[in-house]
Amino acid sequence: MHTFRFPSPPHSAASERLRGEVRDFLADALRDRPALARSDSWNGYDAAFSQAMGSRGWIAMTWPKAYGGHERSAFERYVVIEEMLAAGAPVAAHWIADRQSGPLLLKFGTEEQRQSILPRIARGDCYFCIGMSEPDSGSDLASVRTRAAPVEGGYRINGTKLWTTNAQNCHYMILFCRTSGSTEDRHKGTSQLLIDLASPGITINPIIDMAGQHHFNEVVFEDVFAPSSALIGKEGEGWAQVTSELALERSGPERFLSSFTLMRELALALGPAPSEHGAIAFGRLVSHLTVLRRLSRGISALLEAGENPQLEASIVKDLGASFEQDIPEIARQLVDSAPTEPSTQAFCAVLAHTLLNAPTFSLRGGTREILRGIIARGLGLR
Repeated sequence: MHTFRFPSPPHSAASERLRGEVRDFLADALRDRPALARSDSWNGYDAAFSQAMGSRGWIAMTWPKAYGGHERSAFERYVVIEEMLAAGAPVAAHWIADRQSGPLLLKFGTEEQRQSILPRIARGDCYFCIGMSEPDSGSDLASVRTRAAPVEGGYRINGTKLWTTNAQNCHYMILFCRTSGSTEDRHKGTSQLLIDLASPGITINPIIDMAGQHHFNEVVFEDVFAPSSALIGKEGEGWAQVTSELALERSGPERFLSSFTLMRELALALGPAPSEHGAIAFGRLVSHLTVLRRLSRGISALLEAGENPQLEASIVKDLGASFEQDIPEIARQLVDSAPTEPSTQAFCAVLAHTLLNAPTFSLRGGTREILRGIIARGLGLR
C-alpha cells in the first residue's frame, strides 16, 4: 500500500522576493487586461507575453543552464506559476513546453533534441502540444491506435489525436503512438516521438467548445514521415515515459486556480459586509483553496527531491477539479444580479464564461474516474 506524502515546501526570503518581483511585473503587464480575459487562466494565449517571461528567466526555471535554464528550485518555479495563474496571465503559449514537454526531453531525450529545442523553450519562442487522446478511446490511453510504422530512416505515421490543446499555435507535438504490436498488447509496443507540426501530411482541424472558443483540435496524421532522430527515449517504452510525464501535468496549481478569477469577482460582488450565508460559503471556499494549495506546494517539494509523485498528483488533480467546478455553482447562488447592472457586470461575464468551461475541468489531464482508479490502486483497494 502506498503512503501518500505531502511534505512542507521550503520557505525562503528569496522566494518571497521573487513573488514581489512577479507581482510588480504583472501589475504593469496586465494593467489593461479585463476580468473576462483573465478568467481564461492558463488557456490565454499571448506569444509576446511568453517571450517577456522568458527574458526574465521565468520559463525553464529548474533546468540546467547548459540548456537555457536557470537552475532555480522547484518551489521558486511554483511561486511564479501561482502568481501568474492567480492574476489570470496569458501563459498558454509556453505552458505545456515548460510544464512537461521540456522536462520529458531532459529526462529521456537525446542530446541533439535537448540542444536544439530546450533553449528555444526557455526563451519563450517554442511551443508544444500533447498527442495522447484519440477518438473512441475515452480515457483509455493504453488503447492507442495511432501507428508509427518503422520505415527506412524513420517512421511512417497514420492516425488521429483528439482534444489537442493549442495545436494550431504550436511548433511541436510529443506524440504517444504504437510502434509495434496491436491495441491488445496494451502498454507494450508504445513509444513517444518528437513531431514537427509543419511536417507534410498533418492536418489540424479546430474544435470549437461551448464557450465559442478554439482551444481544442483534432490532429490527423496521413503518411507523415518522422526521422529516426524523432524517437524520444527507447522504442517500446512509451508507457513508462508518458506516465512519468502525467505527474507533472496533474500536480500544479492550475488544477485548482482555473476558477480563481471568478472567486475574486465573487468577493467583490459580495462586498465588505456580506450576509452571514455569503460569509460562510465564501469562507468555506477559502478553506478548501488553502488546503489544496498546501497539498500542491508539498508536491513541489517531492519534485525538488527528484521523486515521481504520480499518486499525490492524482489526489490534487481530483480534489482540485471538484473545487473548481463548485465555485461557479456557489457563486450563482450567492449573487442575485442581472448582467446589465454596472456593479456586477464583470462578475456576471466571468460567471457565464466559467460555467461554460467548468465541465472540462474534470476531463482534462485525466478524468475523475481514471484518477480515482489510480488513487484506489495506491491505497491497495484494487
